Amino acid sequence: MARTKRASIHYVNNKEFSQAVVDYVRTLNEAQKAETKLPIVPNYIASCFLKIAEGLSHKSNFIRYTYREEMVMDAVENCLRAIDNYNIEAATRTGNPNAFAYFTQISWYAFLRRIAKEKKQQDVKIKFLSQSGLEEYIATNQDDTHSVQVVRAFVDQLKDRIDKVKEKDDEVKVFAQEEKKRKKRNVNVDSDLGDFIK
Repeated sequence: MARTKRASIHYVNNKEFSQAVVDYVRTLNEAQKAETKLPIVPNYIASCFLKIAEGLSHKSNFIRYTYREEMVMDAVENCLRAIDNYNIEAATRTGNPNAFAYFTQISWYAFLRRIAKEKKQQDVKIKFLSQSGLEEYIATNQDDTHSVQVVRAFVDQLKDRIDKVKEKDDEVKVFAQEEKKRKKRNVNVDSDLGDFIK
């Protein structure tokens, strides 16, 4: 029995989508030249933006983030803003317009910007927690010495985890910088395959 491939709910037909985008951009350009009211983005294109962003958010790079929905909405917003800049004459490998790739790239960078924003917010929260003096506040309001010890142990454990996360982040940054440098060096080196080709 042959298996039938299940259609993804996030599937976007590139040919139809690209044609719809090209048609919309042409009407938009005509409206701008005539200085008339700009047309609204059709529901089909907007739903494709949502499908592209939602499908991209299910990749292993992004699926585990707790703010995945915010990433998707940021991507849709950026796609709606960038549709004016879509170049319908852009050269592609096939010669056909490829709006899917263009808007997927926009979504990708929107995701990265959201991750950076959330990372900054997380750093602010961690810095606040580590410098807040939480243990003194809790210790002064408690008469029970056992609960004071439990709270202090919890705060110490929290600070220890914060320090470990910072160390790991620093290691990842250093590794990423070294990888960039290594890739730049490897790009500049010509490979000689003469020894292997006869």
